Amino acid sequence: MTGEVELTPDAIDPAARLAAFTASLSGEGAVVSFTGHARAAAKDGAPLASLVLESYRGVTLASMRAIAADARARFRITRSLVVHRAGRILPGEAIVFVATAAAHRRAAFEAADYLMDRLKTEAVFWKREEAPEGSRWIEPTDADRSAVARWEAATWE
Repeated sequence: MTGEVELTPDAIDPAARLAAFTASLSGEGAVVSFTGHARAAAKDGAPLASLVLESYRGVTLASMRAIAADARARFRITRSLVVHRAGRILPGEAIVFVATAAAHRRAAFEAADYLMDRLKTEAVFWKREEAPEGSRWIEPTDADRSAVARWEAATWE
């Protein structure tokens, strides 16, 4: 079981990442991927110029690696990949790419879902939305925290 984690200031090409991930596999029956993109509008509908993700590289990578290791320990996946942007991200650009592989689909889906829930709330980033009228720091919402909490009660095979 292998897992790769990357933190990058560069644009993410989800199609290329998925192709490389799939090419590295050895016969798994399921591959699940997710790409998160920067939105053009804030939750209140106001237009956004960019999303800025600040990180302290060593700490951020350690948090991402711990989350990925937990996913590999909890789910019957054979491989995972997490690629996360840091820095200024424009609307429509990819923020995060996650891929998981497993013998069967359920484990791959659940692991990818788990990774995203945990990355959104627990990966060490300082997030700021920039808009024409100024910027504001953003934090995980109650819905984000509820998404993570459901895994505490979940059972999996």
